[in-house]
Amino acid sequence: MSQRNGGAVVSASGLTKIYDGRPVVDAIDLRVERGECFGILGPNGAGKTTTLRMLIGLSPPTAGKLEVLGFPIPDRARLMRQRIGVVPQGDNLDPDFTVVENLSVYGRYFDLRRSETAARIPELLAFAALESKATAAIHTLSGGMRRRLILARALINQPDLLVLDEPTTGLDPQARQLIWQRLRSLLGQGKTLILTTHYMEEAERLCDRLVILDQGRILVSGRPQDLVRDHVEPQVLEVYGPGVERWVEERGRVLCSRTEQVGETAFCYASDEGALLEDLRKRPELNFLHRPANLEDVFVKLTGRELRDG
Repeated sequence: MSQRNGGAVVSASGLTKIYDGRPVVDAIDLRVERGECFGILGPNGAGKTTTLRMLIGLSPPTAGKLEVLGFPIPDRARLMRQRIGVVPQGDNLDPDFTVVENLSVYGRYFDLRRSETAARIPELLAFAALESKATAAIHTLSGGMRRRLILARALINQPDLLVLDEPTTGLDPQARQLIWQRLRSLLGQGKTLILTTHYMEEAERLCDRLVILDQGRILVSGRPQDLVRDHVEPQVLEVYGPGVERWVEERGRVLCSRTEQVGETAFCYASDEGALLEDLRKRPELNFLHRPANLEDVFVKLTGRELRDG
């Protein structure tokens, strides 16, 4: 445990990364406590992956101070990487090896003895629910199986810190749920997780605390439930159907605390939804969904609804 940071697994102050004269990560402060799941959210191009690359020692900061597991980065990044596990965005499994061989070869990168790796593999196969696929070729695995194998591989060295860059992107709901279950089990074992994701439900379910980044800066930080409470109205109605724009102009702006029009759907935010519901029930031409506010509402309020491609 890092004594200098009072038990913090990650401590960053003024962390900055500049590319082509532009700050991609702009003087951010981070502190990740031991045993928590810490989320880094943001639209495409916000600086999430660049931040992770600095945290795991693959990209040296332009400015600022950074310690991970008590090691100053980048000076002692090599030693730090022996004690972390990384789940990248992409699929970087070796297609020429079987499931077991992918795990075995990866263990060599951490100078693990063959006997030590061999003893770990059955446990990791069980963790990933891949016992029946031990000798399978990688190309025969589904996308969900591959992601579970990448997660299992990241645990081969029994890391103190697990860094996950969008670990469930592209997975179906069943596979995503299984990954979430496995990540929660790691938290139950006292592991520390750092997670980036575009799935707001994923962040709400897994993260103890999180930050929302945009244009390299931290917009907000805190517990998901606190961010929802502090930044958006508690009730949301999504209204759509013929005449929705007219309804927004005539009634929505009066009855809602705040409205947003996105395509053919109006988002109406309110502290008291009673009058809204009463009005909408009198309008059979309109359809609506009533739900409590969530982290996605916070995210789009702070970062906007425009499409980000880069």
